[in-house]
Amino acid sequence: MKTKTIQKHLLNWYRQSGRVLPWRGARDPYAVWVSEVMLQQTRVETVIPYYERWMRTFPDVASLARAPQDEVLKQWEGLGYYSRARNLHKAADLIVSEFGGRLPDSAEELRKLPGVGDYIAGAIASIAFGRPEPALDGNGLRVLARLSAYDLPVNAARGKRELSKVLRGLLPAEGAGEFNQAIMDLGAGVCLPRSPRCDACPLAGVCAAFAQGRQSELPVRRSKKTTPHYEVVAAVIVEDGRVLIDKRNPDGLLGGLWEFPGGKVEEGEGLSQALERELMEELSVRTRVCEELGIYRHAYTHFSVTVHAFFTVITGGIPRALQAEKVEWVAIDRLADYAMGKVDRSIASDLKK
Repeated sequence: MKTKTIQKHLLNWYRQSGRVLPWRGARDPYAVWVSEVMLQQTRVETVIPYYERWMRTFPDVASLARAPQDEVLKQWEGLGYYSRARNLHKAADLIVSEFGGRLPDSAEELRKLPGVGDYIAGAIASIAFGRPEPALDGNGLRVLARLSAYDLPVNAARGKRELSKVLRGLLPAEGAGEFNQAIMDLGAGVCLPRSPRCDACPLAGVCAAFAQGRQSELPVRRSKKTTPHYEVVAAVIVEDGRVLIDKRNPDGLLGGLWEFPGGKVEEGEGLSQALERELMEELSVRTRVCEELGIYRHAYTHFSVTVHAFFTVITGGIPRALQAEKVEWVAIDRLADYAMGKVDRSIASDLKK
């Protein structure tokens, strides 16, 4: 590849046409870290208000480390992939206790932090500390696959590894962070997944895919497995203006969030039967299922669910947290204070109505 030509044309384009974002321009490693974690699996326009609110609430590593997990998860509510928030919180505590409150400045040390993989380590090291480290996200993979006419799946480990080497070879000695961001922006606005805007691309003259007329064929991606679907039931148990919710165990999917108790419907079960069984297993209570509050659908990364929420009455026993961190009776108008996933927040909103 014509490395100097790519550097010159891409950086000139970026300085004129790069995105203006709240975290751009600052060299604060904490701000870079927070923004990159939020941007994983989430669109930029969704992230911006969350980032701005987060930085007002937790302006530095120390304030994040001091915060209780419930407050951290509440600030994150709606962004999804909650393990990102839990890992930010754990890593902040580690940075304070092991690194004197400062993020380490090398990719190798950064990768030791919870939730920090190759991409985020490279982004922080290059953008905040000027290290010549590649930071390759999905947009960058697409740009480099087309630039080099790379024929293997970019979403396989080998593809990511080999294209990361390509990017490392293109990085300028000074300004690696700017170059990494330029690659990301080119993929976000010009080298699009469908109908790439090759006429507006500063690298069209050196792009192998464009020269071969293959830009619509690349990148190659390994086909995804079919995601399973589950029927789920949830109980809305109301007594004296309060509703029973439980807090999920801290690790795993939606860990640390509050929810309406329930679970998956097993093969051969009816919805009411499944809910009564789940409540006995989770809370050690006998129940009677009443009218349905609503049906809620949601897709996670590896599966999707249809959740049936029912008003439910306890007919025997006192609720105990057998499979959760704790249970709590909460005034309905205070549900907004408790961090919840998307489905449970929808149930809470409908209940309040």
